[in-house]
Amino acid sequence: MSNELEIGFLTVGAFAENSYIVGCTSTGSGVLIDPGGEVPSLLESANDMGLRIEAIWLTHAHLDHVLGLHEAVAATGAPIFLHPDDRRLYDAVPEQGTAFGFPVDPLPEPDGTFESGEKRQLGEHAVEVLHVPGHSPGHVAFWFPESRAVIAGDVLFAGSIGRTDLPGGSYETLMRTIREVLIPLGDDVRVFPGHGPPTTVEAERTSNPFVLGEY
Repeated sequence: MSNELEIGFLTVGAFAENSYIVGCTSTGSGVLIDPGGEVPSLLESANDMGLRIEAIWLTHAHLDHVLGLHEAVAATGAPIFLHPDDRRLYDAVPEQGTAFGFPVDPLPEPDGTFESGEKRQLGEHAVEVLHVPGHSPGHVAFWFPESRAVIAGDVLFAGSIGRTDLPGGSYETLMRTIREVLIPLGDDVRVFPGHGPPTTVEAERTSNPFVLGEY
């Protein structure tokens, strides 16, 4: 079996959020990133990809990225990881739900944290945790250098950027993150966002109206 990084996603829920299944084809190790809903379909996709879910990684703790978390933990027993700077948002998810009309129980206690620049392994694939604040204080992205791919959450979209009008958001911080962290990864890098279709760093550097204003 070839050693490839497998990246799959489903667009789920009322917020049309992208939930990702990422894993190593040679070892079967997989992670579920941002389970926003439709968990049975996500797990079916993981099974079809030949992956077992060993952890749940959160790019950030906004409501739309965690609505399926209870069900995902119940089905997999996988540990939850997020950046500590988003813990306040994580604990406030029931209040977020009330604001958007989605009743949500308090989330399960996280099992671990991410740190900026942290190196991890997903099977035989190296992954680096990038701290990419602006949309939320503890937002992270998952950078797979060998596969030239980044799971970027709600930082950079095809033709747009993440919202900064929610609690903890900052337009200036978000633009600095895009300029100093994501763009330098390289034009060939595939960007897998939290909403909308995948894109590339080159496409956003050269055509995204928000990013163009930074150069």
